Amino acid sequence: MEQPNIIRMSARTPINEYGGELLRSFYETMLTIRRFEQTVEEHFLAGHIPGFIHLYIGEEAIATGVMANLGPADYIESTHRGHGHTIAKGADLNRMMAEIYGKKTGCCRGKGGSMHIADFSVGMLGANGVVGGGYNLAAGSALAQKMQGRKDVSAVFFGDGASNRGTFHEAANLASVWKLPLLFVCEMNEYASTTPYLTATSVADISRRAYGYDMPGIIVDGNDVFSVYEAAGKLVEYMRAGNGPAFLECKTYRVKGHFVGDPEKYRTREEVQKNIDERDPIEGFKKKVLEAKALTDEDLKAIEKKVEERIKAALRFAEESPEPDVSELMTGIYA
Repeated sequence: MEQPNIIRMSARTPINEYGGELLRSFYETMLTIRRFEQTVEEHFLAGHIPGFIHLYIGEEAIATGVMANLGPADYIESTHRGHGHTIAKGADLNRMMAEIYGKKTGCCRGKGGSMHIADFSVGMLGANGVVGGGYNLAAGSALAQKMQGRKDVSAVFFGDGASNRGTFHEAANLASVWKLPLLFVCEMNEYASTTPYLTATSVADISRRAYGYDMPGIIVDGNDVFSVYEAAGKLVEYMRAGNGPAFLECKTYRVKGHFVGDPEKYRTREEVQKNIDERDPIEGFKKKVLEAKALTDEDLKAIEKKVEERIKAALRFAEESPEPDVSELMTGIYA
């Protein structure tokens, strides 16, 4: 049997051909994720936010590039590091921030917190505190889309560590057998919690596992929003045509620790700083669009001002929102 094609891909479209509206959307989405996460980190460390926080800083190009190819009727399943996916899918920032604060006005009425945000109105089926917990849920949503005769697709995000869980293989097998419109998006950020990925993973490219399930795959620089966007677009088009699942591996780097407060004894500060200096997706985007004269400094500054206002409004909304009433403790559960 002919093996499915696994390729490495870089952006091929000249930046000036993207159009200003799409470029502004890229920058606004990535910057919104970055500023949202920085604000959450600041207020968590100040003791204003309960629970645990896992930040998406440094990986913004992946959620932005993938989601730019999806619409409200397309579904996604996220991870414990899911704020970026949720923002890029279009969830309301005010309700997201309120949820992280555990407030009644949150997406899940304050019951989910950082790791369990969901917003069905934009096709965000939920973040998941269980590593590898999203695969089979996404396979289920893709099955529903196929049974309903829709052209919509589902996407499941996961890290390199989660690719070692049995649920990945279960979902990949069923998605291939049933030709489900399911995009597997591996955010290969080099660390599974505190474990460097090659100490616990048998392949350097996680996408090689797509061979075993007869699905095509693309490997991209996950810090280049243009490459992510074009590769995801190619695979989403393939799936909308009814060809079954596909695999997108995005090579990136987890700038922050596994969680806020992680002492990070498993890597050096020099390694982290080198990646910040050389691979930051937002700084890389700004450099490219300015060199191409596709956007101006004034364009970028206008977006930055808009983002700052939205983040401040979301923080104010969360801080001023009421706590959930104790009478709601047993609502919204199955039994």
